[in-house]
Amino acid sequence: MLYVISGEDVPNSSEKRLAARPEHLKRLQVLQDEGRLVLAGPCPAIDNVDPGPAGFSGSLIVAEFESLEAAQLWVNADPYVSAGVYKYVSVKPFKKVLPA
Repeated sequence: MLYVISGEDVPNSSEKRLAARPEHLKRLQVLQDEGRLVLAGPCPAIDNVDPGPAGFSGSLIVAEFESLEAAQLWVNADPYVSAGVYKYVSVKPFKKVLPA
C-alpha cells in the first residue's frame, strides 16, 4: 500500500538538512530502485523553487510499504529524523486515484 509521509521542519533547519541530506537521499534512492517511490521532495519556505536563505518548511514522500508499521519504522530510521530536521512527521495510508 502507498503511504504519505509529511515532515514539518524545525525553525532554521537548513544546516541540519544539508548535513543529513546525502544519507537521506541514499535511502530514497533505495526506494526508487525498488520501484516503491512515487514522489519525494522538500517544501520551500517561500514561493520559489530556490528559497535561498529562507530554506524549507518540510518534506513530502509518497512511497509503497508493506504496512503502516513498516512505513513508520522507515521514517524513524531516516537521517532527517535523527538529525532533528523535523519537529513533526505524519505517516498516513494513501490511495492514489489520479493519474491512473
